[in-house]
Amino acid sequence: MSTRQSALVWLFAATLILSAALLFWVEPMVGKMLLPLLGGTPAVWNTCLLFFQTALLAGYAYALVASKWLTALQQKYVQLALLALAFTSLPIYISNATANSVPVEGNPVFWLLGRLIVTVGLPFFILAANSTLLQNWFAATELARARDPYFLYAASNAGSLLGLIAYPALLEPRFTLGRQSKLWTLGYFLVVALVALCAFTVRRSRNTEKQRVTDKGQPASDAAQSENDEGQVAKDDRQLITEDEPLTLRRRMRWMALAFVPSSLMLGVTTYISADIASIPLLWVTPLALYLLTLVIAFAPRKLLRTLSLTRILPGMTIVLLLVYLSGATQPIALLILLHLLYLFVAALTYHTLLADDRPHAANLAEFYLWLSTGGALGGLFNALLAPAIFNSVIEYPLMILLACLLLPRENWQDERASARRLDLALPVGIGLLTLGLAWVARRFNLEYIEAFALYAGAPLLIAYQFRHSPFRFTLSLAAIILCALFLTRTDAYTLASERNFFGVLHATRDERNTIHRLYNGITLHGSQYTDLQRQCEPLSYYTSEGPLGQIIYAFQSQSISGNVAVIGLGTGATIAYSRASEQWTFYEINPAVVRIARAPEYFTYLSNCAHAPTQIVLGDARLQLKRTHDGEYGLIILDAFSSDAIPVHLMTEQALDLYLSKLAPGGLLGFHISNRSLDLHTVVANLARSRNLICLSRDDTQPSQTMGKEASQWVIMARRTEDLGTLANDSRWQMLAGDASRHVWTDDFSNIISIFKWH
Repeated sequence: MSTRQSALVWLFAATLILSAALLFWVEPMVGKMLLPLLGGTPAVWNTCLLFFQTALLAGYAYALVASKWLTALQQKYVQLALLALAFTSLPIYISNATANSVPVEGNPVFWLLGRLIVTVGLPFFILAANSTLLQNWFAATELARARDPYFLYAASNAGSLLGLIAYPALLEPRFTLGRQSKLWTLGYFLVVALVALCAFTVRRSRNTEKQRVTDKGQPASDAAQSENDEGQVAKDDRQLITEDEPLTLRRRMRWMALAFVPSSLMLGVTTYISADIASIPLLWVTPLALYLLTLVIAFAPRKLLRTLSLTRILPGMTIVLLLVYLSGATQPIALLILLHLLYLFVAALTYHTLLADDRPHAANLAEFYLWLSTGGALGGLFNALLAPAIFNSVIEYPLMILLACLLLPRENWQDERASARRLDLALPVGIGLLTLGLAWVARRFNLEYIEAFALYAGAPLLIAYQFRHSPFRFTLSLAAIILCALFLTRTDAYTLASERNFFGVLHATRDERNTIHRLYNGITLHGSQYTDLQRQCEPLSYYTSEGPLGQIIYAFQSQSISGNVAVIGLGTGATIAYSRASEQWTFYEINPAVVRIARAPEYFTYLSNCAHAPTQIVLGDARLQLKRTHDGEYGLIILDAFSSDAIPVHLMTEQALDLYLSKLAPGGLLGFHISNRSLDLHTVVANLARSRNLICLSRDDTQPSQTMGKEASQWVIMARRTEDLGTLANDSRWQMLAGDASRHVWTDDFSNIISIFKWH
């Protein structure tokens, strides 16, 4: 390949890498800008993701229309004009008029979609179209590599991967949102310059009309290509055949299905690990990074693994994964997470490689990418919107595992006789009956759990593996085993209630002796209560009377200040047990499922039996709802939204603190629950207090206790004056937090999760 040709390849690759990186940069940036306006609800993020997926599809659709109806020269002029027009939306920011237009009542989804369209819609839409259009332009050149321009799709996904990793690791910790927006604008300007350079350095065809796609989908430049082939295309078993398979409806649906599986599987793995294994902040980055990496590998010029090898590896990995999944194992955490991520990598690489193998002629790449993007978007919609509404647990994950097995290509020598097709149904039924029979044997001989599980689940899975050459038979056999194993190993005896929505999966459980009921969000405990009527009003878990919260409430009640108390985060309602008749307690809770479970007396009775003061529950984001209350309303505000490992950042900023202080009566106290497995929040809250000249004390109650149901907890108390703290000011268990002047205070414009990770 000549120097000029090599430079042109690198120019197109660099342009696509930067363009894709900007797309993955702008999504979290704009989401963080809008989050404080509407509260930290998952609905805000879900709506943002829905918008970006829709805008991405719209960009691909525009690229398809342009490739079909415009010449290459016309495509360049139109794209450059639209890229220039998008400068009218830059730099990206949220104006005061936008902030003041947030609807106070009703569903803000349509308002949010409208703001997203105005704020970032045009530049995102145009950048989304770059990938397809630039590959079209490259395919129209006389370069040897133009015969198969799909390697540029690998470059584009490499850019997405770069943007995904760079934002939380490099950009968010160093720059405010305002500075990020300015840097993004500079990046956008560079992309426009590179696109213009690509457009005007590509050799024009002798006849513009010949650049139009022919009815057969064959670019006219192919003839010139054969005469000017100065390089040798990388030879592998994936090189496009001369006669491409027709673009039938079945082939298009296959593209969409092959894209749907890894997209849904990626989200399913993320949700499953977070809900059932370990709730770790920014965990979603790793599965998404692996997903993008498989696209880079699958569409690279040379294969890492042959397709046949991948399709033969995946069934074996499925058997291993299901054996672990059905066992309900939660330890060792690191090994389990690695296993699930490895399966995601292999499955996504398999399906993306199948897509790469079936890629059409370059003239049809715009339609190929549209169907691929549609499948990916449907996977996201299924997991983000439909699954929480349909399922009470993360059942979409094993469903996608089964679908990943079902859609594998069949072996050429597979038996197609009618008798064989009947066996496709009979054998899975037999395996299901075998599973139940072996379980009966295990119980009959009182085998230990591990031995019993190995017998009734391990043996049938090994038998099912023998059917791997027939995807239909193999998948039905696995489905039968999963259904039987879940039936046999279910923990319904200790689960009182389960409910799922886009806030997570809630479980109300009891212990073996039914002495304590507990509420979990995923694997994070959100409160406990004794079932004994004599002890049911004793606050447990993080809220015990001898613990930090008990001290905070007693210090408040010893002061002559407003008797109104605000608690952000309801949980089981345990804190209401501290209430007095002279007080008014208000709980702010964002998750309606938590309210339903906490109010159900068959699960928890704090609210119904232990409230000594008038009690109100306000549903919605606390920051938005607090704005509607009177200034100086509360003598005590307790922020109990931080016991989960996914902290609501917008509740821990300077702007949020100013809101709390405005609602706090003179002499009032502000308590923060900062218990967290993965994050050390001491410095964050200390710096907040330091920024407003507040007194800040912390108590880490990590010592073991004789109280059954007590959990270790960490609390922080803030006050305007030392004397407002009462007895806490002289209690040696409470330590002064001075903050760290070298770290930035968190604001609505800046936060840095990476800096507070507990890396040990």
